[in-house]
Amino acid sequence: MRRLLDILIVVVACLAAVNCTTGSAPAADRYVSVGPDGQFRIGGHTYNYIGTNFWYGALLASEGRGGDRVRLARELDTLQALGLTNLRIMVGGDGRENLPHHIMPVLQTAPGVYNDTLLAGLDYLLAELERRDMKAVLYLNNSWEWSGGYGAYLEWAGMGDCPDPADGYREYCDYVAQFVLSDSAKAMAANHVRNIVSRTNSVTGRPYSESPAIMAWQIANEPRAFCSDSLHKEAFARWIASTAELIKSLDANHLVSTGSEGLYGCEVDLDLWERIHRDPNIDYGIIHVWPYNWRWVDSATVVTGVDSACTYALEYITPHVEIMRSASKPLVIEEFGYPRDGMAIAPGTPTTGRDIFYDYILSLTGPDGPVAGCNFWGWGGLAEPLRSEWHPWQPYTADPAQEPQGLYSVFASDTSTIKIISKTLKKKHL
Repeated sequence: MRRLLDILIVVVACLAAVNCTTGSAPAADRYVSVGPDGQFRIGGHTYNYIGTNFWYGALLASEGRGGDRVRLARELDTLQALGLTNLRIMVGGDGRENLPHHIMPVLQTAPGVYNDTLLAGLDYLLAELERRDMKAVLYLNNSWEWSGGYGAYLEWAGMGDCPDPADGYREYCDYVAQFVLSDSAKAMAANHVRNIVSRTNSVTGRPYSESPAIMAWQIANEPRAFCSDSLHKEAFARWIASTAELIKSLDANHLVSTGSEGLYGCEVDLDLWERIHRDPNIDYGIIHVWPYNWRWVDSATVVTGVDSACTYALEYITPHVEIMRSASKPLVIEEFGYPRDGMAIAPGTPTTGRDIFYDYILSLTGPDGPVAGCNFWGWGGLAEPLRSEWHPWQPYTADPAQEPQGLYSVFASDTSTIKIISKTLKKKHL
């Protein structure tokens, strides 16, 4: 009996040492790093992935209005079962609510003032991801109006109301171009970074800096200088570098990324993109690929023009791959989207062009491709849009408030697209 007790004590000690009571390795072995070969690694093994954009995840995780933890559990379980375990997620919105093209509710209602129900939702989401051994890339800011970001900070800095791009795109760009030159706006954004990155999760009791669910912090969704003169581009590069340094000073365990679209997000200046991604505190390269938004196809050629869209995509991707190879850093296509046939929006409508484009981009990803990871845009899951225009409190889709609800979403009923994703995951053993 004594011998049996001794054996049990040893077994329990061993289990505790590897955290087997939760079915997980120690947190340190679950962080993503970049090896000297320029590849992502977890616990000594190469890490490649196909994931998705799930920007509204923390909103679903809230117990407040707009939240739906039952749906969240179903979405995460579905994504996990499909093998889509890397999710790109918005930390939260900023600024005024009840704007026509702005998501609701917002997390940061005034500089450093937070909706605590939404913060608790972010905590809950990360706890659920930890439990499922899933990864998140969390972006902290946005250059576009749909979640506040640049525009909210400029309003708080006293620069007047942010224009709605729908009322004048050039006026919007001129307004938000002030962000990288505004010390006040950038200081408030930096304070937000400090508040979030240094937070302790109220559900797990674990500091965010120690969460195995976080793959990377991201400076912003599609950060831009919004002006091609040297003053703005220099200020933009310095802001990226200083924010990356700040994040690293707060969290030494997780990666830092930019959120850049690539060439088109750097005023068509590849040297600027290279500069911000060679910064020692930026761990990997980021690009986005949007054939319809960038006019590689139009509404009449979504299906017939998809082959040329693939050709344009490869031409766009290739120089970014070469730069990151020379820097010994991975490259991720963290947004790519393609409309439904005929610009339809309803779940289950045909996706012939999309399926071809997805198949092509996915083929570039993984151990046998030039791209280390990708996140398609985006997961609409179980949502059933009530109308094409954004309306507060209707089910969240992958399409933010300024876009037709359902146009770029991959819904759970889009079986042909899901089949292609699943086939690629199986083929590449991801």
